[in-house]
Amino acid sequence: MPAPYYVSPEQIMQEKEDFARKGIEKAKEVIVLEYQHGLVMVAENPLATVFKISEIYDRLAIAATGLYPDYEALRVAGIQAAEVKGLTFNREDVTAKWLANQYSQQIGAIYRQPDAKPLEIELLLCEIREDSSSSHRTYHLSFDGTFWEENEYAVIGGRADEITGILDNEYTDGLDLNGAVKFAAKTFETIEAEVDEDDRYEIAADTIEVAILDETRNRRKFRRLPSDEVREILSA
Repeated sequence: MPAPYYVSPEQIMQEKEDFARKGIEKAKEVIVLEYQHGLVMVAENPLATVFKISEIYDRLAIAATGLYPDYEALRVAGIQAAEVKGLTFNREDVTAKWLANQYSQQIGAIYRQPDAKPLEIELLLCEIREDSSSSHRTYHLSFDGTFWEENEYAVIGGRADEITGILDNEYTDGLDLNGAVKFAAKTFETIEAEVDEDDRYEIAADTIEVAILDETRNRRKFRRLPSDEVREILSA
């Protein structure tokens, strides 16, 4: 009887990491910026059939990139978990940190299964502050379940490092909504200019997706900006 084929755990995990990273490298980016009244989320998304940014709960939103079926399943699970916790306990108990831990356990459990394909995703879980005594929260979740908190701005997607370099040099505090959206769009344009002409496309209202968490709104802080409003902002 032949001996069973052996693959070391280290090799399995390395191959999983390589597989997930290759999938994410192909994904278009999402930028989250703090602005005067909260958080603005801007995604490169030329597809009209899917959303990369969505509301989760009163003060929470999710921005995702990678394989759509993978992050869509997590979005739905997050909404369900938040609703149950909010009804069972208190709406204030539904926080980004709590949900980031829930996602971390789910994503990490899949990643650690030897015979399971890792999720080809990156997530940003965003929370608007309750009042001026607290602060906005943005948690960055990786394909292996690890997560960490970002400050002022965050980027996910294949060219995240290049975009982060631009933000490190050019981001300024106190942007209004129009300024934040135009800044994100300009950053995308800079990155697209480095792409081969055959794969390049114009950054416009129809190729980006924009949503905000606005602390001046009532209970539900999330608002998705329609294309007409984005077009007006970019042309101003």
